[in-house]
Amino acid sequence: MTITFWGAAETVTGSRFVCESAGHRVLVDCGLFQGLKRLRELNWSRFPVDPVSIDAVVLTHAHIDHSGYLPALVRDGFAGDIWCTPGTAALARVLLLDSAHLHEEEARIANKRRSSRHRPALPLYTTDDAERCLKHLHPVAAGATFTPVPGIDALFTPNGHILGSASVRLDDGRASVSFTGDVGRPHDPIMRPPEPLPAADHVVTESTYGNRSHGDVDVSDELEAAVNRTVRRGGTLLLPVFAVGRAQTVLHLLTELRLAGRIPEVPTYLNSPMAVEATDLFLELRDEHKLSDEQCRRMRDGVTFVRTVEESKELNTLRGPMIVLAASGMATGGRVLHHLEQLLPDHRNTVLFTGYQAAGTRGEAMVNGARSIKIWGRYIPVRAEVQQLDSLSAHADADELIAWLSQTPVPRWGASVVHGEPAAADTFRLRLRDELHWDARVPGYQDVVRLPDHLDRGGSR
Repeated sequence: MTITFWGAAETVTGSRFVCESAGHRVLVDCGLFQGLKRLRELNWSRFPVDPVSIDAVVLTHAHIDHSGYLPALVRDGFAGDIWCTPGTAALARVLLLDSAHLHEEEARIANKRRSSRHRPALPLYTTDDAERCLKHLHPVAAGATFTPVPGIDALFTPNGHILGSASVRLDDGRASVSFTGDVGRPHDPIMRPPEPLPAADHVVTESTYGNRSHGDVDVSDELEAAVNRTVRRGGTLLLPVFAVGRAQTVLHLLTELRLAGRIPEVPTYLNSPMAVEATDLFLELRDEHKLSDEQCRRMRDGVTFVRTVEESKELNTLRGPMIVLAASGMATGGRVLHHLEQLLPDHRNTVLFTGYQAAGTRGEAMVNGARSIKIWGRYIPVRAEVQQLDSLSAHADADELIAWLSQTPVPRWGASVVHGEPAAADTFRLRLRDELHWDARVPGYQDVVRLPDHLDRGGSR
């Protein structure tokens, strides 16, 4: 079996791993690159292998950096099944249609404002492309062995990151490899802890927080302080959220803080149709998380769900104190950009990031002290308070990842460390070597691992 790293190699996003065995080709994840321009430009490049030649896709979860290229893959000729858990299938229907809409909307705005050097600006893919892609989804329950292509068996194991997320193990009878996907936290406020990773000959592991710890900070205390501080100023608390997972966690925590009398009753808005649909799914996918039906229903109490464009525009005319949750979580696109354009110049407001900010994103620039950020071709001054809550991340930190992987037998052909910036990935590689005695390496873009052999550099075909 060979594994070629066409994404998430020395960077966090763009998850794309091509596995080949006995004449069959399986793509594990099919995500978009986010962040630095040189990475985003890869989204517009020809896919590194012919989509027609891919026999099956296996999806670890529905986040766009793992699933967001699927509509383009199908448009360009992929005709096989997209295997995933039922929870991932449910979320993919929401996320991929929303992603297509965002691409269309961004192209429309760029053409209207003449903020693109392309004439005309075009979407990466369309809603029709996303609709066609969804017909290829093939849900299978976690814990049940399935066969995406002849000669390769596969198994999903829940990993606690978001609804439906799972690690995946592929086994061709001669070699096996486990892909961790994005790994959740053992004590997440709403998600169940990740289940142990099954034994495999090789492990491809994430390392998003490979050189960092979330610490012992009580996230409720931090959120309480941010709300009260902003309300006292008469400002708006804007939370750029990932529509699946972080939005629901924040809604749950805000509800608990209100019920305990720790924050005042102020108007609260969820301005993301995708997050609204994902919140509804928490009641449908009851076994995928640890909230009760009552807690799921309470997430909606005291919250105005903003669905239409007209409602979103009206929201931008209101003034604080109030709380607004809007996607996207790294401020790379979506309705949050309209709020940032409106709120950033006012010192009374707060922008509170709730998860990892990839290099090159607006979120990363703001948390690192940028005095202005570029939105639709013009620079907006940053006078609002900017804060980041790492403790709200849906990713296990380095210590949590090591503890989780320590439950897995040492892989006899080592591990590949992915989904991390270079420093994080290399730090985590060293911890795997020194603490778990794993033979670990950090593959680069288009590198190849040949099982049972080792890493080949520049293994493109």
